[in-house]
Amino acid sequence: MHVSTLLFILLAAIVVVAVIAKRFALPYPIAFVVGGSLLAFVPNLPPLHLDPEYVFLIFLPPLLYSGGWMTDWKTFRENARPIGLLAIGLVVATTGAVAVVAHAMLPNFPWTSAFVLGAIVSPPDAVAASAVFERFSVPRRIAAIIDGEGLVNDATALVIYRFAIIAAISGTFSLANASVAFVAVSLGGIAIGLGIAALLVELTVKLRKHDISDPLIENALQLAAPYAVYLAAESVHASGVLATVAAGIYVSRQSHRIYDPDGRLVAASVWDLLIFLLNGLVFLLIGLQLREIVHDPAFAARELGVGLAISALVIVVRVAWVYPATYLPRLLFRGIAEREGTPGAKYIFVLGWSGMRGIVSLAGALAIPTLTNSGARFPGRDVIVLVTFCVIFVTLVFQGLSLIPILRWLKIEGDDDLDAREIEVRVMALRAGITRMRELEPDFESTAEWEVEGRLLGEYEYRIAHLSGHLDGTIDPDSVAFDHRIQAEALDAERREITRLREVGEIPDEIYRRVQYDLDLATERLT
Repeated sequence: MHVSTLLFILLAAIVVVAVIAKRFALPYPIAFVVGGSLLAFVPNLPPLHLDPEYVFLIFLPPLLYSGGWMTDWKTFRENARPIGLLAIGLVVATTGAVAVVAHAMLPNFPWTSAFVLGAIVSPPDAVAASAVFERFSVPRRIAAIIDGEGLVNDATALVIYRFAIIAAISGTFSLANASVAFVAVSLGGIAIGLGIAALLVELTVKLRKHDISDPLIENALQLAAPYAVYLAAESVHASGVLATVAAGIYVSRQSHRIYDPDGRLVAASVWDLLIFLLNGLVFLLIGLQLREIVHDPAFAARELGVGLAISALVIVVRVAWVYPATYLPRLLFRGIAEREGTPGAKYIFVLGWSGMRGIVSLAGALAIPTLTNSGARFPGRDVIVLVTFCVIFVTLVFQGLSLIPILRWLKIEGDDDLDAREIEVRVMALRAGITRMRELEPDFESTAEWEVEGRLLGEYEYRIAHLSGHLDGTIDPDSVAFDHRIQAEALDAERREITRLREVGEIPDEIYRRVQYDLDLATERLT
């Protein structure tokens, strides 16, 4: 089967699985992994060998950059302490616990290989839990902590992974050197990410200033940015993960400078589709590895049992970690409780149950070299790959599918004030618009200008009254429904008319698409 045919099958599978996931309200990552696992046993499907270098390079930078872009920096900064306890402390604790258990359960499994395995399965995926939370409202702080952990913990795990690999293939290890390197790699990655991001922002601003840019050029630069940052950091052995995340956060904060309205609209569509396809391919590819693992001559039921045991271990370690990590600092330092409050036990359990593993773990397992410096086979490589797949599959499918029922059972609810705050912001923006129009009145030179302003003021005041009615509860829901329905009917009539004009040849397609674009924007405002 040709590679292009396989690519078509994967893209078709993304669409099919996404439709099924939508129908049964399943989080996309879980549906894609299960779909990939089923697809792995389709007859005559060619074997798909994942090159870990391509996995890291093709998939990781845009996913991390998008994650950084969507990160609320203020919330991230406010929750830096719990994020750090999970992204650094828990990763180290999980690595150690997995290493101890794996070394004890597997005969002739050296400590170096055990720590490689621990580093590989220690970081939860940055996408999986967020996909679940998109379908179920949770407090913003829980989502922010889990998102922040997912963006940072890969860097911790990959540094441990590097040194464990070096120790396994060379037979030497220095804790002091590893600790210093961890700090240098992390700070170096952040510095490189911020530096390149600042240059990118200034370049984009300069291009717009000299009128030699447009939405396509701006978005092409943004698509290239995560790869440029990641490669630059990795080329000097800094953390490409932290560099890409830092760049995404910085550029997001500067987006008002680099995008005009058209550019933002294009960017939203481009990145939504790109991230959807990348996530679909990533989790399908995880599932597709099942056939190679099962058909491998080294596959054994005993290793499968170890994989299930390690899967249970990483779940237990995380749940056991989050409670003391939450409450002990508050007992020792009263200021933390006064500043951050004290969350209830059920919210802490949700944090503990949101540790699904993903593509970074699989890529790390596949990236293990086959030989050591002495020419011997890397000890336990096949076992590590099998156990890693077990951990990914169990945590994604078991924890992911159980998370929504758990959220319902615990009666976890989102922040009630978010929608209200959004309405308040919209009203503030509208009032700022009215203020600006009033400031321009002294420059009016004709009756027509006053008439235009009067019409616009009426529209603005109507929208303020409409939104304020939502806030104070005075608006009639039936009136709102009728308002939206009649506007939607009118917009549909406009679409039918421009379609008729195009079909009879009275307007060219270019005019048709421009008017249709404006009608689509108007429809979006109704939702």
